[in-house]
Amino acid sequence: MRGLIERLVAFARHHLHRRQPEAAPPAPRTRGPVDHVLLLDGTLGALDPARITSIGLIWRFLRRRVPRASVYYGKGLQFREWRDLTDVWFGWGVNAQIRRAYGWLAMRYRPGDRIFLIGYSRGAFAARSLAGMIERVGLLRPEEATERNVTLAWRHYEGVLSPEAFRHAHCHAETAIEMVGAFDTVRALGVQFPLLWMLSEPRYRFHDHRLGPSVRHGFHALALHETRSVLEPLLWASENTGAARIEQVWFRGCHGDIGGQLGDAETARPLANIPLVWMLHRAAELGLVLPEGWEDDFPTDPLAPSVGSWGAWGKLFWLRAPRVIGRDPSESVHDTAFIAGREWWLTIRPWLAGKGARIRQLGRGRSVRLAHDEAGGGADGIEPVVGHATDLAARDPG
Repeated sequence: MRGLIERLVAFARHHLHRRQPEAAPPAPRTRGPVDHVLLLDGTLGALDPARITSIGLIWRFLRRRVPRASVYYGKGLQFREWRDLTDVWFGWGVNAQIRRAYGWLAMRYRPGDRIFLIGYSRGAFAARSLAGMIERVGLLRPEEATERNVTLAWRHYEGVLSPEAFRHAHCHAETAIEMVGAFDTVRALGVQFPLLWMLSEPRYRFHDHRLGPSVRHGFHALALHETRSVLEPLLWASENTGAARIEQVWFRGCHGDIGGQLGDAETARPLANIPLVWMLHRAAELGLVLPEGWEDDFPTDPLAPSVGSWGAWGKLFWLRAPRVIGRDPSESVHDTAFIAGREWWLTIRPWLAGKGARIRQLGRGRSVRLAHDEAGGGADGIEPVVGHATDLAARDPG
């Protein structure tokens, strides 16, 4: 009797199990749009406290305060031993910096995501060139983002091969770049000692650092008081770019002040934070989510000392000239540049003046157009510069 009951129970279990509908396969995991922020540092820039720049501070801030952000940090060229000296002098590692960032982005980007590229000095050149590479070649789809294809994409960018067939076979149909942010882009990728620059220039002639049609917004912070000719800035030409908004704003300070590359001169950090806060404000206006009160992480002071341009290696660069501003209608001078109260001799360019502009009168017929900023006040909208420096003092601000 007991055996019969056991057989009946087994029979019932078997048929009940057969009649149960099969479970539906799990739905594939999906995610919403993601903002990818790629941060490319300048020469010798790194994340340790002694070498951190504004680029590193932004990375550290986003990782700590915005943990869900998709953030990439590319350190600048480093000098650890004497064989690295040629990389630093000639900028020979910039190409690798761009390729690494391109590969990282290709593995993570999905249609509907947004791309923010931000860099300082040579890293700013790299960020702009990365945008140019995406414009010219396209961005690899994730399943195509192999080391071999990244190398092939670079060869197409160099102009060795025509990119059309490669783009169609391996890349997204379209890839828009929401923002390119640059802290004082320099024209020289290598240190231009006499004759030595001829060895590095041919390696970078193919780079496209312009604002292409795929870039929606471009923001450039520039050093008003930098005089070293080797650090000649590389500005955008804003005409016929198709970008919705381009701002190139001059701030008080030298090259290191604009990018926050201060060494042990941390007293200059509040001055360096002014362009940093300005840049993050621009990104936030475009929808990059930042925590409430984030500005408190970056205290600013327009009267803080400048790091200067004559310290350390700066003494080797005797060829100097004041920077000229006002060559492009997207340029303006930040309000805080005037708070230190220095006399700046500026010549007005009236044909760049527009209606409703706010002009700072400096006396003796001198004036300059001011930029708009949330923290420092200013007129609404984007205003072109109407002045250019003709007799800036050669010494550093302070």
